[in-house]
Amino acid sequence: MSDSPSVYDAIVIGAGAAGLFCAGVAGQLGVKVLLVDHAPKVGEKIRISGGGRCNFTNRELDPRAPHRHFLGGNPQFCRSALSRYTAGDFIDLVRRHGIAFHEKHKGQLFGDRSSEDFIRLLLAECGAGGVEHWQPCRVEAVRREGERYAVDTDRGTVHTPRVVVATGGLSIPQIGASDFGHRLARQFGLDLVEPRPALVPLTFGGEAWQPYAQLAGLALPVRIATGEKKAAMAFDEDLLFTHRGLSGPAVLQISSYWTPGTPIRVDLAPGSDVAQLLAQAKLRSRKLLANELAAIVPARLADAWTQQDPGWQRPVNEAADKALGALAQGLARWELLPTGTEGYRKAEVTAGGIDTRMLSQQTMESRQSGLYFIGEVVDVTGWLGGYNFQWAWASGWACGQALAAARAA
Repeated sequence: MSDSPSVYDAIVIGAGAAGLFCAGVAGQLGVKVLLVDHAPKVGEKIRISGGGRCNFTNRELDPRAPHRHFLGGNPQFCRSALSRYTAGDFIDLVRRHGIAFHEKHKGQLFGDRSSEDFIRLLLAECGAGGVEHWQPCRVEAVRREGERYAVDTDRGTVHTPRVVVATGGLSIPQIGASDFGHRLARQFGLDLVEPRPALVPLTFGGEAWQPYAQLAGLALPVRIATGEKKAAMAFDEDLLFTHRGLSGPAVLQISSYWTPGTPIRVDLAPGSDVAQLLAQAKLRSRKLLANELAAIVPARLADAWTQQDPGWQRPVNEAADKALGALAQGLARWELLPTGTEGYRKAEVTAGGIDTRMLSQQTMESRQSGLYFIGEVVDVTGWLGGYNFQWAWASGWACGQALAAARAA
């Protein structure tokens, strides 16, 4: 099979995090790999991640409890891959390549210099495995021919017994995202979980949002929640007001759990007993209520908030106890209904994708023999903070190992 230049042991479609890593792992295990991608540059999502420094994994990821940091139809699906290739394993690889890094907070690891360091790491791993790389190269069709697949590209047709789909999701189309993986899954009769934007800013509109439209650019720590009872989810992170709504880590996190038509709840002063602080201020201060409130939340927010009720536009010592109580309650449980999201254009990842019931959790091979799916194209979505990259490394590693085992069989 390896005697013909148009025949490969495996073809990996997609040169993002998962595809690059899988190709390198498999190549170093003796698999003859062709890596193809339609974009002119590799790893564009890696390049822009983490503010250009790449939040490449998270120390707090517990492979024994993937439901803590991953969502999807079956979060437990990723347990096998995450436990066999851990955050510690990738950290060791980063150290071997001499890449300096630091922990920001909550286990989030970033490169000290540039995301380019991680792209070079992945390309070096592919080089060490003798991976052949065609880019830009568009895949026009994938066909089953007997025991092999014929992959038609704009550089010609190549053949292989195994195809790995690592084409990602629909997020950030301006850097080349497409639905290729979803279309290919449907072509071979595999089920999909309906894709949707995740880790995405939320939008708001109408009169209810008018008091807050002036706050664009303001950031503050909050506690944010959505859902009820057992389905409730909450995060303690920073929130950012934008011209169209809310963003920042808090909102990106909660967006993955938010469902249209349901409200979100925000505590704008977590850890503070606003009612008690205002009651104390009433006994000692003649300042405007907005000025006293500015000691608890940012001044711009305090001004915008108190403008909503005449009972709040007076010195704190003249404010009615009922008005102070209502203000404190509103800040502690600000409930608002998003009109939507900023969509795939601003979403960091795509939730949904290839139904995990269609895949082997050990090998990432689908029910269609010889067809594998890894990374973001699968219905596994991590929290903000390096979890999605770790899924890319782990699923890519599991698939690379499986390709080598299948070749040797």
